Amino acid sequence: MTHHDTGTRNEHFNLISVLYHALQSASTAETYIEDAEKGGDRDLAQFFQQVKEQNQNLAERAKQLLSQRSEQLVAR
Repeated sequence: MTHHDTGTRNEHFNLISVLYHALQSASTAETYIEDAEKGGDRDLAQFFQQVKEQNQNLAERAKQLLSQRSEQLVAR
């Protein structure tokens, strides 16, 4: 439970980092989906759609965990 230079607990910092990167990846995958669709590559578009959905799910889970841990800190 050490702090980074930001004063943020490692577990929060790590969850925020995963959340950010998952959302960034989902956004990037959307661009790849559009590119694949423009190129008429349905298989590739479906693959990137799966990538996007998996990253959105990871982001949601990170938000839930961050919320739970923040609530635990407030309750202490």
